[in-house]
Formats: sequence, structure tokens, C-alpha cells
Amino acid sequence: MTTSALDRSDTDGVERDGPSTGAVGAGRGFALLLVITGAMGLLASWVITLDKFKLLEDPNFVPGCSLNPIVSCGNIMSSEQAKAFGFPNPMLGLVAYGVIIAVGMGLLAGARYRRWYWLGMEAGCLFGVGFVTWLQYQSLYVIGSLCLWCCLAWVATIVMFWYVTVQNLRHGFIPAPEGLKRGILEFHWVVPVLWIGVIGMLILTKWWWFWTGGTA
Repeated sequence: MTTSALDRSDTDGVERDGPSTGAVGAGRGFALLLVITGAMGLLASWVITLDKFKLLEDPNFVPGCSLNPIVSCGNIMSSEQAKAFGFPNPMLGLVAYGVIIAVGMGLLAGARYRRWYWLGMEAGCLFGVGFVTWLQYQSLYVIGSLCLWCCLAWVATIVMFWYVTVQNLRHGFIPAPEGLKRGILEFHWVVPVLWIGVIGMLILTKWWWFWTGGTA
């Protein structure tokens, strides 16, 4: 089985402490992945939040990412789905992605977390990826518009969720058959690539008439 910087789960003797303390760390690759995906999501949430405030102040405001009838952030921000919990969705992202960045930075500094903490991250990421999946459906098939900043947050959340899952599988925090576990660890990149690829294909086929210059 090949091992990359992302695959390595522990560095600097962290693995030795795992069994005795019940806490494990993570390799530099995984930690950087959390920081990068968290930053991607935080950037998207920040820009959308600013544009949302401007839209509330001026209903005629047109966000910079509203490029055409399909790629129209304004349509997304004005929808009911954009405030699923009674407040703008990106405000939730400002907190959640910030936490992910903090965890990633802690891992880079050599932090180790207990099983309950890793499972808590798993639950949070599962909620996040479930929520963005719902938003994807709403965007494509209910609202009928696409937000590029939202797409950035979707990609960040999917990658984040998957590799937190891989981390938990590697340490046995999530039970799985040994064969399945080996396959996932060996080909960890397959699922996020296919996942994001399917979303891309759905976007392409949904508005194929537009991308090819035709009519609806």
C-alpha cells in the first residue's frame, strides 16, 4: 500500500501516545487539508455574508458573482433556502469553517485529540455535507440558479468530510470491514473526485442548453 503525506496519520511520535492516552494526532498533509478547505469555506461564507448585507440594504444591489441568468448569486441570496435556520446560511459557515481551521492549525502544532473529539468532528462534517447536498438540490432544481461562492463551499465541505472520515476509519474510530478499510485508505482520492465530478455533470446537464448557446 502506498503512503503519501496525506495518508500519514501521525508524526513526531504521536502514534506512540495514541494507545496510552486515547488521543491521536494527524500528519501534516491532513492538517494542511483542513486548514485549506476551512479557509476556502470561510472565504466563501465571508463574501456571501457581505453581499447579503448589501442586498438587505439595497434590494437592487447586484453581487459581483451574478454573471448571467444561470450564474446568479443574487437569486440564491434572495431565496428562502438562503436562510434555512432563520438567519443567513453563510453566518453558520463563518463559525463552522473557522473551527475547522483552528483544528487544522492545532494538528500542525502537534495537537492530539481523543476519540470523542474526532467523532464530534465526523458528526459536524456529516451535518455540513448533508446540508450542502440539500442546498445543491435546491440550487439546481428549485431555485434554478448557481452561486460560484456556494460551489467553492460545496467542494471544500465534501473534501473536508471525506478526509475526516478517512482519518476516523484509519484509527478505528468508525468500524469497517478490513478489506473495505484497506481499499479506502489505498484509493482515498477516488470518492471525492467522483463526488465532485457527479455534481459538475449535474450542473452541466441541467443547463446544457445555456452552456451550448441554445434556448430552454
